[in-house]
Amino acid sequence: MPERDAIYPSLRGRSVFITGGGSGIGGCLTEAFARQGARVAFIDIAEGPSRELVEKIEKAGHTRPWYGNTDVTDIPALQAAIRSAAGALGDFHVLVNNVANDDRHSFMEVTPEYYDNRIAVNQRPAFFAIQAVVPGMIKHGGGSIINFGSNSYGAKGRVFPVYTTAKSSVIGLTRGLARELGEHRIRINVITPGWIMTQRQIDKWLTPEGEADIKRYQVLPDKVRAEDVAPLALFLASDDARACSAQEYVVDAGWL
Repeated sequence: MPERDAIYPSLRGRSVFITGGGSGIGGCLTEAFARQGARVAFIDIAEGPSRELVEKIEKAGHTRPWYGNTDVTDIPALQAAIRSAAGALGDFHVLVNNVANDDRHSFMEVTPEYYDNRIAVNQRPAFFAIQAVVPGMIKHGGGSIINFGSNSYGAKGRVFPVYTTAKSSVIGLTRGLARELGEHRIRINVITPGWIMTQRQIDKWLTPEGEADIKRYQVLPDKVRAEDVAPLALFLASDDARACSAQEYVVDAGWL
């Protein structure tokens, strides 16, 4: 375990389910929970990188993650994957709704079909994944649900309005469920990342103009990476955060 990682004893042996956990922020989350001694299951549509991540984690001496190649736009398949993973690892103590796709698009060119597909990736999976894990969390006497938002809706960008629509709704989902789930000691929170420098972002979107935006809008000078997000997820998943629910936590280097 890297020396800078905090250790959360309450996560050891806990079952954790992560959507989109094969690469990028999700891959970093999968590794971070595995280093804590958690039993991790994740789904991702990209099989190659996901299989490589499973092998990497096992070779590092951690418990081999459960992986399922699952398209989250298929809700029955998503919930079936959660049931299968729970059968292998036990009912989940932690759910991390990470999956997303921020493909750029023009407002005037969006069709109903495109809109529905973006919502099917960026909004619906969180709701139905929560629905699938809650009965097991109730059996445990509690749990932690971590939804991932995006600061893009607050940044007022021009390049992905359907994405920002979907990600802003995460706040409503979280607050709308907080009291009902809280009755069972299930905590639900949002992590809102800024512009995280995953390889995909670097390859596709980090233009000279993007570099200038980082310098202009971040109050901290360093680029934000997935490794900067994972520690907050670990904390919120742990018993140390037992009094934290219905909150939004932002990791964006102070983006103005």
